Amino acid sequence: MAPLTSERRAALLAYCKLTEFAEDPEVTALLETLYGAALAYMAQAGVSEPPEGTPRRAQYDLCVNALVLDGWDRREITVSGAAVENPAFRRTVNQLKRTEIH
Repeated sequence: MAPLTSERRAALLAYCKLTEFAEDPEVTALLETLYGAALAYMAQAGVSEPPEGTPRRAQYDLCVNALVLDGWDRREITVSGAAVENPAFRRTVNQLKRTEIH
């Protein structure tokens, strides 16, 4: 599993609109945990991490970002309202799975 680099952390903080918390150790620790969980989800879904600079990597990173943001938004014990999966996320994961080279 790829470590959470400072560049990747900055990109996740920006995606999640959490840049003002960049120096908060609790936020960064949770972000690292959510990032690891997102990578594990993708691996268990049958999607390996593509090489940097490829179109597949851009799709992969968007899916990881979405999983991290979802984990951040749903970190409470209960969630109110209807739980709806993002259809763009599901389409992208499915596309990555269909184009996975084994």
